[in-house]
Amino acid sequence: MKISILGCGWLGLPLGVYLNKMGYIVKGSTRDRAKLDHIHESNIEPYLLVLDPELSCENKEQFFDTGILIINIPPERRDDIAEYHMLQIKSLIREVKLAGIKKVLFVSSTSVYPEVNREVFEDENTPPEKPSGIALKAVEQLLMDSDGFQTTVLRLAGLVGYERNPRNFLKNRRVLHKLNTPVNLVHRDDCIKVIHEVISRDIWGSVYNVCSDKHPKRTEFYRKEAEIGGIVLPEIENGPENGYKIVNNEKLKRELSYSFIYPDPLKLD
Repeated sequence: MKISILGCGWLGLPLGVYLNKMGYIVKGSTRDRAKLDHIHESNIEPYLLVLDPELSCENKEQFFDTGILIINIPPERRDDIAEYHMLQIKSLIREVKLAGIKKVLFVSSTSVYPEVNREVFEDENTPPEKPSGIALKAVEQLLMDSDGFQTTVLRLAGLVGYERNPRNFLKNRRVLHKLNTPVNLVHRDDCIKVIHEVISRDIWGSVYNVCSDKHPKRTEFYRKEAEIGGIVLPEIENGPENGYKIVNNEKLKRELSYSFIYPDPLKLD
């Protein structure tokens, strides 16, 4: 089976490497020409593709000649991101339909959930608060409502692992906020395994939260990371501690029979 990954960055490239090892023919895109050789060296067919917001792609027909398209492009930081991201995905949908692709996997984020001071589930209808969340929620709905293909949405929690080490975050911070609120994190290895499970089990038309089982408080998490890294904790700012969410992952574990490789953010090492 052929799989095309739109967005071969920190998650997309190792995902492509893993899927290739699982026996799939993998094609991967980047908007940076300098990265094409690195993608090729990873045994992934490289393509230069830009959504600005209209789609521009060298050898477009070959990239979209695929059984599954994985969309892995986070919203950009810009004032009009909700409208702009919608235009990007509409341009992409036209190509999906033209190519006859029947299965799409959309990598979303738990930023679609506002901080409601409780657990959040896939069927939440409270509107997002952050611009990126607003953009993602609208695009999720657009993809799910489109005819001609099926979409599964994976809402990833805060990404950790490898280069995204919490200790690097601590080194660059002067002040820490909201330390008594819970964290929602997921390791990259779990993201890759979950994506493979969706594909191998042929699960389409669903939405899943991808987040580790446990949600320690930020104070516990950062103190542990600082201790391991020999880092002095940044200044702690006391203030209101409300404004949080706990991302529930039970639907994912139940329907995919999935057990997390890293269920506890306090045991990432």
